[in-house]
Formats: sequence, C-alpha cells, structure tokens
Amino acid sequence: METPKNEIFRDSIGTIAEDGKRAWVYPKKPSGRFYKYRKWVSSFLLAFFLLSPFIKINGNQFLMFNILERRFNIFGAPFWPQDFHLFVISMLIGVVFITLFTVAFGRIFCGWICPQTIFMEMVFRRIEYWIEGDRNKQRKLDRQKWDSEKIRKRLIKWFIFLIISFLIANVFLAYLIGSDKVLQYVIDGPFKHLGTLFPLLIFTAVFYFVFAWFREQVCIIACPYGRLQGVLLDNKSVVVAYDYKRGEGDKGRKKFRKNEDRNKLGYGDCIDCLQCVHVCPTGIDIRNGTQLECVNCTACIDECDHIMESINLPKGLIRYASEDNIEKKLPFKLTGRIKGYIAVLVILTGLLSGMLFLRNDVEARILRLPGQLYEHKDNNIISNVYTYKLVNKTTSDIDNVSLKLISHKGELKLVSTSNSFVVPSQSIAEGTIFIEINNAALTGDRNNIKIGVYQGDKLIETTTANFLGPRSYR
Repeated sequence: METPKNEIFRDSIGTIAEDGKRAWVYPKKPSGRFYKYRKWVSSFLLAFFLLSPFIKINGNQFLMFNILERRFNIFGAPFWPQDFHLFVISMLIGVVFITLFTVAFGRIFCGWICPQTIFMEMVFRRIEYWIEGDRNKQRKLDRQKWDSEKIRKRLIKWFIFLIISFLIANVFLAYLIGSDKVLQYVIDGPFKHLGTLFPLLIFTAVFYFVFAWFREQVCIIACPYGRLQGVLLDNKSVVVAYDYKRGEGDKGRKKFRKNEDRNKLGYGDCIDCLQCVHVCPTGIDIRNGTQLECVNCTACIDECDHIMESINLPKGLIRYASEDNIEKKLPFKLTGRIKGYIAVLVILTGLLSGMLFLRNDVEARILRLPGQLYEHKDNNIISNVYTYKLVNKTTSDIDNVSLKLISHKGELKLVSTSNSFVVPSQSIAEGTIFIEINNAALTGDRNNIKIGVYQGDKLIETTTANFLGPRSYR
C-alpha cells in the first residue's frame, strides 16, 4: 500500500537525505522565553555535572559510580556490594520517575535535563555559533573551498571541542574511580598511570566523536529512550505540539500578506515561514506532529511565538499541549496510568527510605569455615570455626571493636593476640573466630546463634550464623 503524501516523512528520519547520506543539520541560533529558562536550568545542571565528583559530604564523594569495585556514592551516602539491592531500588525509582514524566509530559527530560542535549546545545553549539556564525553562515562556510578562513575557523573549533571533550572525560573518570585518584594521577603525571591514561584517551575520543560529528544522531539512533515514546505517549500526554486546528484553518497554510484577512479567506495562522524547521536541532518539521526525532527542546515554540508576535497574531501556535487539548480543547488531567506510576513511585521511595533508615554504618557477615564440622572438646564443649567480615561504610576508623555471643552462654575467641581490633575507614576487617558452647545448651545438630558487634560497650551491629552440634536422639 502506497504511503500517503503527507505521511512520507515517517518513512525516514530527518537527518538522512533522499540519497541515503547524512543530512547535516544547521539549526538557527535559538532565542526567546523558553530558551532563557533552558539556559538557567542548563547552567545549574552543568555546574552539578562538573562539580559533583569533587564535592565531599562527611568525607564521601557526592556522586561516584565505581563499577569495577562495586562501590557507589549517591548524594554522599556510600553503597557497598552488600548494599547493591539499595542501589537497584534507587535506579528503579529513577526509571519510574522518567517514565512518569514521559507519560505526562513527553520527552521533556531529553530537552531540559539530558547531559547529551545540555552539552550539545548549551556548550558545543554555542561555541560553533561564536566561531562560525549562525545557520546561513555555517552553511556558506561548509560549501566554501578550503581557504585560510575556513581552515582557521575549523581548526580553532576542533581544538576547542577536543579540549572540552578531554575535560569531560576527566570528570567522567572521576565519577568512575573517584576524584581523589584522578587528582593524584594528574599530580603524578600521566605516564606513571598508563592503565588509566589509555581509557581516558578513549573517553576523550568518544566524547569528541559524539559532539563534533555524531551529534543529534545520538538522540535519534543510539538512545533507546526515544523509542519508548511510541509506547508511553498517548493523546493525553503534554508534548511540544503544533495546533493544526488553528494553523491550517479550512484551506491550509498561506504565506503572509499585509492587511489580509486570513480568517475570512479560510486560511490558518501558519504562514509557512519554515522558521520552526530552521531552528530545530534535529531537523524536523513539528507541523507533521509528534515524531521520534523531537526532543521537546522548545526552540520551535520560541521561534513561532516571535513570528506570531511580529505579524500581530496570538502566540501559542506551537506550544506545550496534548492531542486532546488541540482536538477537543480538553485540559490536562491525571489519568489512571499516571496515578498508577505515581503509586509505584511512592511505594518504591517509601521502601528505599525505610531501608536507608534501617541501614547500619557497619555490616557484619559471619560464615562457617567451608568443609569444617564441629569439634567435641572436654567438659561436653562443642566448638565451631568461622570466618568474619566487617565492612566499615564510614570515613572514620572504628576502633576497639569486639565480637560477643549474645544468644547462648558460651565463649567466642578471635584467632589473634587480642579480642578487640580496628575496622579501617571505608574498608573491611576479616579474620577467623572459634565459638564454643556447652552441648547441653544446644537443641539439635543445627542451631541458630546470634553474635553482636561492639565498639567498646556499645552494640553497633548484630548478625546470625549456624552452629553445628551432635544430633540429639532425645
């Protein structure tokens, strides 16, 4: 079946030309009310992205995602491998939160919060505008032969892009291995840490490739989030939308003519100036409706409002609106699906808050030594051997730590010179212990015992273990 003429745009993406080659996008420099708000939001988020690895709370890095060592810091709270379930719940909350906003407000995350969009539109493109000029000048420069002007502008732009990509790679590395290590490596010199230098250069090359060449293709081709729109959006979702009822009228669009009564002639308010297309960073025509490439950046809203204002027509021809709002004039309201996502988000947030409240700074794990059974000693004493691991999640050493048997009358002995020890900050203390209990206090061949971890006389953690004894025939 042949595709209708007005739907042909859906057969390909906006950055691919008819011959199958890359259609390079030269967006017009945006300006307007929403762009001003986006600059404020972007400035805050850029500062957040760049400074978070270097901010410390109680000695902990504000944000760190050390995948290799499975150590994570979220808002200054450290998460160890033993806390992985908490990290998973945190990620689920993030996914549900983004899904909720997509259902309600479309791809607003992409246009306002996504690091790819912020760096591309608020850093790299603004440098490009500064060096090469606006849309028409960039197009002219691209078609221009490689003379001294073009070589000079391109080399300056590429060099600045490379420096910024290198800085972003260092910040990215600080998120992965910690800012203290990165700063130490800088002081030591790169050639003393070649194992880190090569990944850093790879990250730099990736960021340079993304921001200098791949650009909007990340949002269109590589990012899976854009694909979710078709599943998550419905007629009630508020997105950047063109009011086709008002824009098309009865007879469609028409170029602007002064002192012409467009309503009387049956034409819509859209004057087909194409400014909304020229300013779009992904090269689409928003008048074709919601599309995969649209990242809800609002550049088309600002540009259309400026045109409407200049020809004395009401603003809002392109605006944040739902299909139901445009077609049926229905206001936004919470649907059953949105309420369901809110309920899931509240439950997960409550679950995480409860787990964080109950979480201890010290975690103990005591396990029987593999392959060892119990030992029968004099005076009807049964002995079991265990290994212990104590994880200190704080930034301070915990000294004068001891282990005591709580649930049964017996004796706990550390295989060391002293019964107390130190658990280093953000580290693990481990060793071996013997637990001896009189057989008369046991209830069978398997007994659940409770062990307390004390700092001096203060109980800071409890854990359990299995204690083996002779099988009872009573």
